[in-house]
Amino acid sequence: MIKDKVVDGFHNAPHRSLYHALGLTDEEQQRPLIGVVCSYNEIVPGHINLDKICDAVKMGVAMAGGTPIMFPAITVCDGIAMGHVGMKYSLVTRDLIADSTEAMVMAHGFDGLVMIPNCDKNVPGLLMAAARLNIPTIFVSGGPMLAGRVGGEKRSLSSMFEAVGAYKAGKIDEEKLCEFEKKVCPTCGSCSGMYTANSMNCLTEVLGMGLKGNGTIPAAYSARIELAKYAGMQIMELVKKNIKPRDIMTAAAIKNAITADMALGCSTNSMLHLPAIANECGVEFSLDEVNRISEVTPNLCHLAPAGPTYMEDLNEAGGVYAVLKEIEKLGLLDTSVLTCTGKTLKENLVGVEALDKNVIRSYETAFSKTGGIAVLKGNLAPDGCVVKRSAVAEEMLVHEGPARVFESEEECIAAIYGGKIVKGDVVVIRYEGPAGGPGMREMLSPTSAIAGMGLDKDVALITDGRFSGATRGASIGHVSPEAATGGPIAYVKEGDRISINIPNYTIEWKISDEELAKRKAEMPIKKKQVSGYLKRYAAQVLSADKGAILNY
Repeated sequence: MIKDKVVDGFHNAPHRSLYHALGLTDEEQQRPLIGVVCSYNEIVPGHINLDKICDAVKMGVAMAGGTPIMFPAITVCDGIAMGHVGMKYSLVTRDLIADSTEAMVMAHGFDGLVMIPNCDKNVPGLLMAAARLNIPTIFVSGGPMLAGRVGGEKRSLSSMFEAVGAYKAGKIDEEKLCEFEKKVCPTCGSCSGMYTANSMNCLTEVLGMGLKGNGTIPAAYSARIELAKYAGMQIMELVKKNIKPRDIMTAAAIKNAITADMALGCSTNSMLHLPAIANECGVEFSLDEVNRISEVTPNLCHLAPAGPTYMEDLNEAGGVYAVLKEIEKLGLLDTSVLTCTGKTLKENLVGVEALDKNVIRSYETAFSKTGGIAVLKGNLAPDGCVVKRSAVAEEMLVHEGPARVFESEEECIAAIYGGKIVKGDVVVIRYEGPAGGPGMREMLSPTSAIAGMGLDKDVALITDGRFSGATRGASIGHVSPEAATGGPIAYVKEGDRISINIPNYTIEWKISDEELAKRKAEMPIKKKQVSGYLKRYAAQVLSADKGAILNY
């Protein structure tokens, strides 16, 4: 206990004096000290309500006999950072969040932690920190945004990006574009589709680190405040029983998370974050395992951008646990795993059923008999690349076309808006990987431009960067090895033929070994000049297939 190290005894009188400077009474100093890691700020829409969540957590902790102390964690809004240099600073914050949380906890010696994240890199960053620190921890997110409505239809941020493409193509006018702008993001919360933030908050439930509803109760609902109070109370039970993150996030729990990912149709970014979390837990993670799980796991949900349903619909249909119940019926889960409730997953699933079979389908009516994500391999990506199969049109599951090569996202967007990309093309964006970007920018702007201009069923996009969960279409990211480390993608030329076969998990570049050797001799690897944190990050980061973790 913290009091044993910092509070009790004459030699700890200096520490107690500083606690008194905080206004902590003698009684508060004798109780378990609970760190409340709150990611509240005034720039990220998913975090603007976290002060209320924090207050509720602290109340729950106090009601259960603990002393809550808040300290902050940073986050980046991927939507605001999208399409400019700011996106280089999104993925890199994941490790900053983990490292800074470690520093705060180790310096101050908390007995337990309640993590309050919400947006894209904030959730995995804090999960990584929880595993690394391995003291009793529970998560409660800020919750998803409610869907917007334009023309009587539910809409979200991905609709906004696609509306820009539609405007450029002359399909909608400025007045309609403005209507989208004002209506697609109507409340606080993480953007309302199955994007990265919501994917990771849902998977936090599956991993056993968040209570039921953590991933799906909308941010605007009062039930979210109640959930936060319950999380504050439950951390005291975890402290009392000394249940730690690595007791919960076992190899079996991580496999359950991959399985649920396939059923939910989560963001491809989960294929960066789950390996990174597994690494902190000391659990081996292989992309090859992803396809093995995908082969036997049906895709049961088509949330935006893959379909017309949103997080609020998933919540009303029974949430993440209802999806897990459908998977459990197929024998695909290890339900013996421990969770933050202090009970097993099997116990937590008692009495749970899907309430809307249009939102959460059964195996018999699944959108597909295979999972939402596929890992492709071939001579263009020897170590793998990732596609959100559930968001790819049927006619693009198998595709071959000429490469259209760009050295950056900006070059590609200019070509799309300039009408230079045509049906059948395979767009290749390179030098956007973890080290080459650096920071592995999301490519929502070009993929949305392609979709908005009506080319998403005719054009594929391949990159060593990554995609937003809001991306749809044949968008293949995380190409490994990346261009900056001499991966094959660095040597693709305009007009080269590239063949994609998602059902067969292959991606092939039509080039001879002799021609490739010639190009390697003639085409130097490009190096970008960067400074500050990005320079340190680029020097330390490993490839996407390893989760873009840092090589300390």
